[in-house]
Amino acid sequence: MGEIVRAVDRAVDLDAFRASVIESFVPLETTIDRGEDFQGYVRGASLGPVKVSEVVATAHTVRRTPRMIRASDPEFYKVGLQVRGYCLLTQDDREAALTPGDFAIYDTTRPYQLSFDDRFRMLVMMFPRELLRVPPNGIAELTARRISGRQGLGAMVSPFVKGLGDQVFDASPEVAVHLNDAVLDLLAAAFAEQLQITDSLSLETRHKALRFRVSAFIEEHLPDPGLDLTMVAAAHHISVRQLQKVFEADGTSVAGWIRERRLEQCRRDLVDPRHLHVPVAAVGSRWGFSDPAHFSRLFKAHFGVTPGSYRAAAIHLD
Repeated sequence: MGEIVRAVDRAVDLDAFRASVIESFVPLETTIDRGEDFQGYVRGASLGPVKVSEVVATAHTVRRTPRMIRASDPEFYKVGLQVRGYCLLTQDDREAALTPGDFAIYDTTRPYQLSFDDRFRMLVMMFPRELLRVPPNGIAELTARRISGRQGLGAMVSPFVKGLGDQVFDASPEVAVHLNDAVLDLLAAAFAEQLQITDSLSLETRHKALRFRVSAFIEEHLPDPGLDLTMVAAAHHISVRQLQKVFEADGTSVAGWIRERRLEQCRRDLVDPRHLHVPVAAVGSRWGFSDPAHFSRLFKAHFGVTPGSYRAAAIHLD
């Protein structure tokens, strides 16, 4: 498992919440309006040097003051993704109003404030500044600027981080290392896109970001029987050969990846109690295999048994 930094599975009082905030992040001042009841918790896990935390609470404000920075300055970047509720982030004389799906970056070396006026959920990633492969002067232009989770690379970052928050506490060490690299590469690409400096990214970072975008596109279009190299390459404005190189670097092929992901979705549907009434051929067709005989041959080659036998065995075990 990833290293658990702090795990609180129920709401705690304000004093306990203040302590968990400081333990999970950096020294911060937490205040609420006088007379308000407060509930909240923080839990987190480490993906190598990247700490991922979930914050769920009622209305409050957190501040990082100049005095706190002078006392402790570990030089981290923090990226906050709003999952539920509303947040107003302030830093460097800028304000970012975050609604669900939006995210923003802020810097622990300078004062900042986050204000929440109602119950909310936020996912926060914190990591050493030097790990983000984007020029520091560029990031200084982006602090407390809202990045929409509905367009550009932001539309990739938002669901990825939300999914990360749902699985990170059960991640194996091997998966944790992979997720750590994926988070940093995707964030670097998203911020570079905002700054329009994608050419300044390393070839490796650009490669990984493109691989992530292509994989997400493939996942979204798996049911389309017309999904192929040409379609994927055209959607990303690259040549088929460029697309092939992206996957060859990972020891696979585009067609192989599409086939593998379709077969995995079919396998899941075949044993899902909600889909037991769906004929085997219809399961294959749902995921882009229009020829039942071809689907059966591919499934057997990959899993060792026909789809019908796989389903029957699963039902028998239940």
